[in-house]
Amino acid sequence: MPVFSLLHDGGIIVPPVKTRIQKLNEKRILDAALQTFAQYGYEGATIDKISARAEISKPNLHYYFSTKSELYIAVLHRTLETWLAPLAMMDREGDPRTELSRYIAQKVEMSRQMPADSRVYANEMLHGAPFLESYLQNELRDLMLRKTEVIQHWIDSGQLKKVDPYHLIFLIWAGTQHYADFAPQVKAVMSEPRLTRKYFQSVEQSLCKILLDGVLP
Repeated sequence: MPVFSLLHDGGIIVPPVKTRIQKLNEKRILDAALQTFAQYGYEGATIDKISARAEISKPNLHYYFSTKSELYIAVLHRTLETWLAPLAMMDREGDPRTELSRYIAQKVEMSRQMPADSRVYANEMLHGAPFLESYLQNELRDLMLRKTEVIQHWIDSGQLKKVDPYHLIFLIWAGTQHYADFAPQVKAVMSEPRLTRKYFQSVEQSLCKILLDGVLP
């Protein structure tokens, strides 16, 4: 039975309980799929390549994910779940400098730790988001509406300058993910052979100063 199937219990849909081995195998497959999709794109990635990278047989892989598209969607959703958690935590009752600084710092750290995720997501967007269109128009749009209302509250209360809340969030996304998506360009232009943890700390400091000095009164 595929891990992603659902069981009905008294009319309530509940996910099946996964064993420790199943959780480890699923993570192993998702990690291998992520690197394969990042390297070859959706069209170039194959189940053969993913199973070889995960060091798991194709029949065993298909136990967890029936098709390449199901596996690809799972990779994208895992990325979005991680990426959007810090945005969901943004608190309207918090201090804007603290909340936005925290968010920028977390996004920079994700670019440092998750460059392959960023490349897979960017490639999906460049191809018109065929697998994520519904998610973007529903779950993501709903989350963005709630968080732009938080930023608008800060604006209305005089804690932020009058800026478009959507464009502020887009700018944070673009500024932080640039260092994952365009790492070769950054290394070449700045003569940085490696983008180290110390380098990303300087990115965080610079982005916080540039962005927050622009929006804080």
